[in-house]
Amino acid sequence: MTTASLHGFAKARKIYEDRGLRARELKAEGKKIMGYYCSYPPLELITGMDFVPFRVQGSINEAITKADSSIPTIVCPIIRSSLDMAMKGKYDFMEGFVTAHSCDCQEKFCRIWEHELKLPFHHYIDMPHVVRENSFEQFKEKLIMFQKAMEAYTGRALDRERIQQEIRVHNRQRALVRKLYDLRKENPPLLSGAENLEIMIALMCMPIEEGSIMLEEIIQEALSRGNGPGEKDTRLMLWGSPLTETNLIQMIESLNAHVVMDDICVGTRHYWADVEATSDPMDGIVKRYLSEIKCPRTFRESSSTFEEEMESRFGYLKDFARDWHVDGILLQSVKYCDTHGYEVPALKAYFEKIGLPAMYLEHEYTMAAEAQLKNRVEAFLEIIA
Repeated sequence: MTTASLHGFAKARKIYEDRGLRARELKAEGKKIMGYYCSYPPLELITGMDFVPFRVQGSINEAITKADSSIPTIVCPIIRSSLDMAMKGKYDFMEGFVTAHSCDCQEKFCRIWEHELKLPFHHYIDMPHVVRENSFEQFKEKLIMFQKAMEAYTGRALDRERIQQEIRVHNRQRALVRKLYDLRKENPPLLSGAENLEIMIALMCMPIEEGSIMLEEIIQEALSRGNGPGEKDTRLMLWGSPLTETNLIQMIESLNAHVVMDDICVGTRHYWADVEATSDPMDGIVKRYLSEIKCPRTFRESSSTFEEEMESRFGYLKDFARDWHVDGILLQSVKYCDTHGYEVPALKAYFEKIGLPAMYLEHEYTMAAEAQLKNRVEAFLEIIA
């Protein structure tokens, strides 16, 4: 069965279960697939060069058997799994690969990928980690280098009008994603957290405009169906490192809780912020990807007091908690993810200050860790009930 015959929830589920299915169909039709990693490569430039962006991910269901010969086992397991799947040919439909310096592990991963896979096109964006006045100009120069590299590879130029057009296309999808998340403000929510994650991952494995059509279908299905998530006592928000499968959220939602909001980079971080309309469209792209994506990998200069700094860094989470009627926060990260692990003490202190209970879960990138996590989540739900 091809994805062309599927619509709405059924299409998202099929693509979620077979991430490369749509990409292989598109390659057979003559389309070019550009792999990317993390949320920082600017997709507007990729689609502007007529590539279909495909987010490379690992899989909790795939044993790592090849990558450990090239990358240490104390490195982020999602990165190891992603490399392992690529080395096994699971991403052989990609013509190129682009990533950015989101963390040091990913920087090394990018170099190893280039050495091991040897794709026709490869590019690494060395983006700043600090948001200062001169950071925007520095990042703009890096993105212009990326644009020129794609132009040299394809033999054609990307003009300003095409970039502006792509910004509108991507912003339309982001608006639809925000509309989808609004369905979870209801009590009970019209969409489960596990369903939402399936949809987000599927969107990252298909053309942008096709994904927007699928989103419109899903929103209408969710509004009209009568078998959505039922009543539960607790509403949770999930924060942390990326999830490549729904098993963690499914475990949480098998208890007396709904996951109604998230702050993860395969969720709101990836989709929430629009690119502003600017006279030079690259300026809007620079601001969006450097400053508006709320990832702990980016340091923002301190405010005058600790309280002001905490509000500047985490105030958007308080807004999420208020608007989605959240009762508690689950902070999670995979083992060896220092980027998220180091953020946890400050985040917990912030949530305590505003009166929201929070618990931190560090977990292995395996199905076997789920039983222990379930016991801890159950205890947390009993405390906040």
